[in-house]
Amino acid sequence: MSMAMARASSGLAYPDRFYAAASYAGFDGSPNSSSKGVSSKFSNDVALLLYALYQQATVGRCTIPKPRGWNPIEQSKWTSWHGLGNMAAAEAMRLFVKILEEEDPGWYSRASDFVAEPVVDVEMNHHPKVEPVTENGNSFPETKTISHENGSMLETQDKDVVLEGLGSIAVYDQWIAPSVSGQRPKPRYEHGAAVVQDKMYIFGGNHNGRYLNDLQVLDLRSWTWSKVEVKAGTESLESPSTVPLPSCAGHSLIQWENKLLSIAGHTKDPSETIQVKAFDLQTCTWSTLKTYGKAPASRGGQSVTLVGTSLVIFGGQDAKRSLLNDLHLLDLETMTWDEIDAVGVPPSPRSDHAAAVHAERYLLIFGGGSHATCFNDLHVLDLQAMEWSRPTQQGDIPTPRAGHAGVPVGENWFIVGGGDNKSGVSETVVLNMSTLVWSVVTTVQGRVPLASEGLSLVVGSYNGEDVLISFGGYNGRYSNEVNVLKPSHKSSLQTKIMEPVPESVSAVHNATNATRDVESEFEAGQEGKIREIVMDNIDSEPMKIKNEETGEGLIATLKSEKEELESSLNKEKTQSLQLKQELAEAETRNSDLYKELQSVRGQLAAEQSRCFKLEVDVAELRQKLQTMETLQKELELLQRQKAASEQALNAKQRQSSGGMWGWLAGTPNEKADDA
Repeated sequence: MSMAMARASSGLAYPDRFYAAASYAGFDGSPNSSSKGVSSKFSNDVALLLYALYQQATVGRCTIPKPRGWNPIEQSKWTSWHGLGNMAAAEAMRLFVKILEEEDPGWYSRASDFVAEPVVDVEMNHHPKVEPVTENGNSFPETKTISHENGSMLETQDKDVVLEGLGSIAVYDQWIAPSVSGQRPKPRYEHGAAVVQDKMYIFGGNHNGRYLNDLQVLDLRSWTWSKVEVKAGTESLESPSTVPLPSCAGHSLIQWENKLLSIAGHTKDPSETIQVKAFDLQTCTWSTLKTYGKAPASRGGQSVTLVGTSLVIFGGQDAKRSLLNDLHLLDLETMTWDEIDAVGVPPSPRSDHAAAVHAERYLLIFGGGSHATCFNDLHVLDLQAMEWSRPTQQGDIPTPRAGHAGVPVGENWFIVGGGDNKSGVSETVVLNMSTLVWSVVTTVQGRVPLASEGLSLVVGSYNGEDVLISFGGYNGRYSNEVNVLKPSHKSSLQTKIMEPVPESVSAVHNATNATRDVESEFEAGQEGKIREIVMDNIDSEPMKIKNEETGEGLIATLKSEKEELESSLNKEKTQSLQLKQELAEAETRNSDLYKELQSVRGQLAAEQSRCFKLEVDVAELRQKLQTMETLQKELELLQRQKAASEQALNAKQRQSSGGMWGWLAGTPNEKADDA
């Protein structure tokens, strides 16, 4: 039973003072704390310590076994609580209040009410369960919150992350179907989906073997569907008929600036190369973007990932049903294609896989299928070194699947749906892209849209929290349902409570893991630090004083470490900003050099054309010169013939002249002739 609400004051005595502090901090499920978890008020280390002290004060010594599964939150909480050993409840209460006063000196003035008795369970949707959960004979102090949806039971193991949320169910890591209004889109799969501000756009897809070309939008604030009326424009491909674009499926929908880009996809009359269509969100018109360079062959089922100002396209299936594993890059600023020849062993040819980018450097490819089998392998492409690798996966490695959907939220990559040629995959899994550790988020039962192929998954925002939104899919029947999940991996508790990282896990990269490495070291040493405040006998006043002093020392140490971490983080941010500026300058220089190169190429082409003309002229002159030499020789021959003819003629003339005079004068010859 609980006492009436009263105004907290600085003169409040124990244990009421502790209960007031717990209510303010957010550990008892009171309305004061239902909107924000405990971790939203404090840093990682303080939230972890407050949780352990609260459990020690209200439940006692930690007797539950260490969690076996890979759940960073539960392992961190268990380690902190277990480290308190046999500390008495009274001392845990005093230390709890002392730490709260250190962190928030004015909490008394801001606390509007308090609960006089510890409340172990959380009231949610008027279905409270007051008994502690028992599994295998071990009592767990964490309360199961049970909510009803269509007769099914949804449970959460951690009351600290159960907040007011979407619809009538306020749980994390559970899929719910929100109540939507408006005309729902036609059921489909292999469509494209993208979120722009507070709206989710759906384009195209496949329904009963027919490709679609409609553009639908879901307002994520009012959860209302509507169809986008496409207008005809000067750049629009819209014909005089009402069909704005060729119907397609297996394409990718990407937001870029104020446009939605539709890349590739299967069509009834496929083109030879990938087409890039753009929908202007302001003018509501479609257009085809002109690209340069060698465009990849047309395909569907590929992955398209936005990395900075470029799109990275991998794999897919072409119009002849040939599977691909080629890699291409489209620069969205110059609209130039570039085929990437990366080193290392690439993923085998596949389609319907999932891809994500981590730290703007590493492209991750997971799963997919060929004509006969499905995959569950993970490949990583270093976009700086352009090198493929296949790292070791850890945790609950997912089963083979294709047709699944994925979306990154921070460093966590959520994967939902897909199939293995036998049945749909029921688990929703998440991969920490820094540690490459898989874990199962939740599991659905039966043939539901979430266990289907060709569904879409995007991340949106609801009440200031990240939410995963799935739509459509095919598992024997086509779906147009919307499902929403609030991931605890991105909740306030997740960002505040440290995640222990196993030593066996190899990080994808080291540059972005500085903070996580410090957190791992902190978690490893957390148990030892908390053990400093463990007391076997705390009934005596000197022991209490010593314990309080130890707690003060621990707080000071944690604050010092926190300041060092913040300082290191600020330095990293500054360095990152400088690198971004240098990168922007380098890109500007590269753009200028590219323009200069294009100009030089144009000049070179003109010079080559002029040289070719000169070579033709020279060849013609050489032919003329050869002709002139032949004529010269003929002329010389004719001149010699003429000279010889003239000599012969002169000689004959001389001979003829001598005979005449002799005839006139009478010659002996003539006389002889007469005789």
